[in-house]
Amino acid sequence: LVERAAATIRDHNGIPFAVYCSDPCDGRSQGTTGMFDSLPYRNDAALTMRRLIRSLPTRQGVMGIGTCDKGLPAILMALAGTGDLPGIVVPGGVTLPDPTAEDTAMVQTIGARFAHDLISLDYAAEMGCRACGSAGGGCQFLGTAATTQVVAEALGMALPHSALAPSGEPIWLDMAHRSALALIDLKGSGIPMRDILTPHALENAMLVHAAFGGSTNLLLHIPAIAHAAGLTPPTVRDWQAVNRSVPRLVDALPNGPRNHPTVQVFFAGAVPEVMVHLRAMDLLHLDVMTVSGQTLGENLDWWAQSRRRQVCRERLMTEARVDPGNVIMGAQTARRNGLSSTVIFPVGNLAPEGALVKATGIDPAVIDQENIYHLRGSARVFTSEKDAIAAVKGLTDPPVRPGDVIVLIGSGPLGTGMEETYQITSALKHLPWGKHVPIITDGRFSGVSTGACIGHIGPEALAGGPIGRLRDGDGIEIVINRDTLEGSINLVSAGGRDLSPLEADQLLAERSPHPDLHVHPKLPDDSRLWAALQQASGGTWNGCVYDVERIAAVIEVGLTALAQADMSMS
Repeated sequence: LVERAAATIRDHNGIPFAVYCSDPCDGRSQGTTGMFDSLPYRNDAALTMRRLIRSLPTRQGVMGIGTCDKGLPAILMALAGTGDLPGIVVPGGVTLPDPTAEDTAMVQTIGARFAHDLISLDYAAEMGCRACGSAGGGCQFLGTAATTQVVAEALGMALPHSALAPSGEPIWLDMAHRSALALIDLKGSGIPMRDILTPHALENAMLVHAAFGGSTNLLLHIPAIAHAAGLTPPTVRDWQAVNRSVPRLVDALPNGPRNHPTVQVFFAGAVPEVMVHLRAMDLLHLDVMTVSGQTLGENLDWWAQSRRRQVCRERLMTEARVDPGNVIMGAQTARRNGLSSTVIFPVGNLAPEGALVKATGIDPAVIDQENIYHLRGSARVFTSEKDAIAAVKGLTDPPVRPGDVIVLIGSGPLGTGMEETYQITSALKHLPWGKHVPIITDGRFSGVSTGACIGHIGPEALAGGPIGRLRDGDGIEIVINRDTLEGSINLVSAGGRDLSPLEADQLLAERSPHPDLHVHPKLPDDSRLWAALQQASGGTWNGCVYDVERIAAVIEVGLTALAQADMSMS
């Protein structure tokens, strides 16, 4: 992609200058201390990219090419923070699935399945080697990488029908060529990034995120992009309003029900096809400018009548024998097929600042006839994902059993750099009884995580949140209503006795934090610094950003307090 874009720029008398900022692989670091650097890396990468951009005095425009979970959000933040320049994003696309192998989501559970004698060692080794059918591109599911590509295009920062392109294919390489031409045209037309990233563009992206049923990690990244662009980040109420107004329109792995890989979503029309449906619902701001040099409305007019749309959808039908209308559908068809809104924000005495759950990821077998997930279970409290996985694998006494509620604390920014919790959710997904074990945590989940996984619970345990005061055996009640998009998560019993709401509040206020709650001893100083800075800037619900003015104010107050303390001691 870089070579093709650079060649196009040279052919038009430009001087391409490429710089590189690597992207850590979350798949490699899952379940290890390497995950402690994952989310903090996003901020570091965005900062580095902005410095590299500013280091070129004769810069005329910026093209960001990226694919994966942290590098691509960092690119969006970097371009948002250099709003005076023309800019464009080239999504890295998706790897092709091997039809004879497990997908790149399921294959990450081979360890847990092998531990329970569900697969052989030979099978695990073979599947691990065959999961990716082509080099390059992101994973085959609608995780964080794929969702960020979708959001980049929905923001207007990438060309129409560029997200989720099949890696290595001619249509993938052509995207780099066309993006270079578009960047040249943006420079000639005097359209900087600040004219594209507007409050209305941000709202469009949130609508598309909801329609796709995208990764919950974008609730960290979209506010960060907004902050970098100088826009007001969306609040929890904003997210709630969007998710109540938009049904899920896309059937993609891992949300189901048919679990189409992302490359099939691309050939069904991907972002522009979804936006055509949203336009029919009168939800979009069609007058926003995009990197095509045209408004969103003009882009959608082109797409609806384009030869590209016709060819892609025909190819999906003839080669994969998949009806595009079963991958991306209108609102009425989606509702008939059981697709519902994706993200719900539970509240309660364990989550006074809020939490989130990807409701579409909950197994239908545990949803009642009123479309409600309701469980009252016994808490199993863990202070590390490693210990929780051991209990799920049956290596502890007692092991995790159906009906237990896994409580994973100390996994927020202050404890582990807000590590991504995926190993435990993937293990539960592919164990026969896993659907009956919910997880609540102050950490976050992978974009491909499924199950009753409630994350981003605030305040986090190490910031004094009540989730950090739970004990083994406490009774927890979880209610997720997928129709009303409401949810609750509450402590309801302790010591074998039911508690009234007032008694539960009083117990949580009086209890000391869990005795094993601690900052992970291997949390690097770099990540501890990130955690402190983002906490001073508003924390996870503000996107884990660096708010320079607020950080400076906190430091000034702190220095004043320290000086006064020194004076009183002398």
